[in-house]
Amino acid sequence: MTDAKLTLEDGAEFPGRLLGFPRAAAGEVVFNTGMVGYTEALTDPSYRGQILALTFPLVGNYGVPPEFESARIQAEALIVSELAAEYSHAAAQKSLPQWLEEERIPCLAGVDTRALTKHLRTRGTVRGRILFENQNVDWPAELPVPAVSIKERIVYPGGPRRVVVVDCGAKESIVEELRRRALTVVRVPWDHDFLAEDFDAVLVSNGPGDPQDCTATIRNLQRAIALGRPIMGICLGHQLLALAAGAQTYKLKFGHRGHNQPCIELGTGRCFITSQNHGYAVDPASLPHDWLPWFTNANDGSNEGMRHRSRPFLSVQFHPEAAPGPVDCAHLFDRFVEMIE
Repeated sequence: MTDAKLTLEDGAEFPGRLLGFPRAAAGEVVFNTGMVGYTEALTDPSYRGQILALTFPLVGNYGVPPEFESARIQAEALIVSELAAEYSHAAAQKSLPQWLEEERIPCLAGVDTRALTKHLRTRGTVRGRILFENQNVDWPAELPVPAVSIKERIVYPGGPRRVVVVDCGAKESIVEELRRRALTVVRVPWDHDFLAEDFDAVLVSNGPGDPQDCTATIRNLQRAIALGRPIMGICLGHQLLALAAGAQTYKLKFGHRGHNQPCIELGTGRCFITSQNHGYAVDPASLPHDWLPWFTNANDGSNEGMRHRSRPFLSVQFHPEAAPGPVDCAHLFDRFVEMIE
């Protein structure tokens, strides 16, 4: 263990002990309020280039199971109050500190994560550096989507209906939800001209960064909208579909990250508890007249979904695949399949 500290751009400092892999790190500092699910969060491509702080005080007590949301840890670094070296779970294969060291990910432990979270909620999300022994580090690249998207087209055989997944940093559980419904999945890079594919529907995935940077995806979605085949967007995909439709997006003060976010379905008043990981949102006032807001965040009133008045287009800001988190919204994949039939 080495004494280290998190230094934010606004001058705030949070001391701790450096565990995991011993290197400095830099990135946007964000917090996740989930009580479990650290392996899913760390491997979620939407965290690419970010320093992830977990608000739950004890992290690592059930170790590291074999299944992840991507092939590697995507977060730039981890911040916790207490990191457990000992673990107990039937599916665990190693400890969290061991996994972090293998993946070359630093962890700042012993941090007052409550104070850090309160600071970020008051000040808003800021960039920060984990520093020790006078080491310094440059800021990561501003456009992480190309870094997390697949490089080559992949086909997952299934049933006769074919769905193109535009991979902007897709979680593996999204692909699994589609395959579970007997669909053939054609997974393509974020800037791939998917309209040349043989497909029945399109799903645009989650991913990191500012949606306005993904101009190639937005242009392709505009053409897909004109084609009229079913389209579903998830998280970043929701924002990209909104931009393609002519709406606008904006950066949230500190984002929504966790699996306890309440969302109200407009029209029914039903509240769903959802899993989320995003720092941007769609401005519902900017939606064209033929698009309707669908879900609203019960905490801050921000938009959480939209759907077209008459055509088979829908999207949600949260994660209906629920990995980790509640399964309240898994039925939205069934609704997507029904639009294809």
